[in-house]
Amino acid sequence: MGKDGELRKGDRVAWSSHGSEAVGTVTRKITRRTRAAGRTVDASPEAPQYEVVSEKSGRTAVHRPEALHRKPGRS
Repeated sequence: MGKDGELRKGDRVAWSSHGSEAVGTVTRKITRRTRAAGRTVDASPEAPQYEVVSEKSGRTAVHRPEALHRKPGRS
């Protein structure tokens, strides 16, 4: 996590997924409307979203920063 508390590429994070905790790595910060993880992501510089890859499944997902919680260590 950066000095300002913002997530960065390579940060290890956790999020809630189907009633349990998923853990993965931030792969990029999305700051504009784009396609990611099989869907359209409506992000902006004021409301960024983060693309993450699950450690368990290897699948890609996109989440708002408030849904992600930093975990110790970097991948």
